[in-house]
Amino acid sequence: MSVVTISNLQRITAVKLAEMLLASPNQSPSDATIAVVDVRDDDHIGGHIKSSLHFPSRSLDATMPTLLRKLASKEVVVFHCALSQQRGPTAALRYLRESEATLKKLVPKADEGAERRAAKKQQVYVLDRGFVGWQEIYGPDERLTEAWRRELWEEDY
Repeated sequence: MSVVTISNLQRITAVKLAEMLLASPNQSPSDATIAVVDVRDDDHIGGHIKSSLHFPSRSLDATMPTLLRKLASKEVVVFHCALSQQRGPTAALRYLRESEATLKKLVPKADEGAERRAAKKQQVYVLDRGFVGWQEIYGPDERLTEAWRRELWEEDY
């Protein structure tokens, strides 16, 4: 059973995430080893991290099985919302718990060591300060951000 809670989820800074994304610039999203999951709802405007997957938090109940399949091969998964205070961390925690439950069903009881090795293979993070913090640094950077609209970010979020 997982001992991960909202308070001890791993965090990643925008700078570190940008370094990771720029380290493999020519990979298609399906071949990339890192995935960014944007769980903003109606506030998914003004831009997004390039190649991110948009899975609105309000529909995670229905889309979690799809998300689990899409992310199964990724080494690093980063969740975020606008500020990464509620929706992003909640989605990351739910993803961790659902993927752990799925793994338990697939791995025989006799091979719990394999379960632990497989679970350690994927690192799950929450983006510190969410997209608001990201766009402050990388909004205009077209290598990292798509559909960014400066006029929407001129006033504080």
